[in-house]
Amino acid sequence: MANPIEVSDADFQERVLDRSAQLPVLVDFWADWCRPCHMLAPVIEQAVDAHPGKIELAKLDTEANQATAARYGIRGLPTVKAFRNGEVVDEFTGAQPPLVVERFVAGLVPSEADELAAGGDEQSLRSALEADPSHGAARRELARLLLRRGEADEALELLEGVTGDFVADGLAARARLSGDEDLEPAFEAWDEGDHERALERLHAALEDPERRDDIRRVMVAIFTELGADSPLARDYRRRLSAALN
Repeated sequence: MANPIEVSDADFQERVLDRSAQLPVLVDFWADWCRPCHMLAPVIEQAVDAHPGKIELAKLDTEANQATAARYGIRGLPTVKAFRNGEVVDEFTGAQPPLVVERFVAGLVPSEADELAAGGDEQSLRSALEADPSHGAARRELARLLLRRGEADEALELLEGVTGDFVADGLAARARLSGDEDLEPAFEAWDEGDHERALERLHAALEDPERRDDIRRVMVAIFTELGADSPLARDYRRRLSAALN
């Protein structure tokens, strides 16, 4: 059986949130008095055992670690939450049958295409697409590499198959704007990680009605990469809204 790690208020950040940047971490929120918790524990451990090295299992005693339990709104026990990149990505409450738990855990484990795409280089991304032609992240990141070397047509073809991804949508808009000398400095700045210069150049080009919608899409992609809490993203969101009204 899997040997779950015991986590606490003091080390939850390091052992769960930070660790979940490397692989998914499953946290079993439990208490000793909770009989269903004791029933669920071996079921979870068996499900995790089926994916050695792919997912980590942690247990948090909610009686002894009430701050973390309150932080994550634990009201019923057992509660199981899955963390990836510091965020809760899935969860369930109550003792569940083995098949349900097995499916839950399997859904968190990276696929072959996920693992290949994580390489980030062109060969890894193309191999990921051979394993799963619909893999959105691989299509997006390969398109990004192609755009950087000027292969806009192939990039656009890849991106047309990606939905629900603001960054992919912005990259597709960039592909359509490819060859526009006025915007190339903005795209170069984006590639170099100079988001402020990229947004400044893009914002200055919004006056052209023929390019406006695609420029907006590129700016939204940059906002997405910066994150909702970014002061730079908030500033340029306001500027974009004012320019479009």
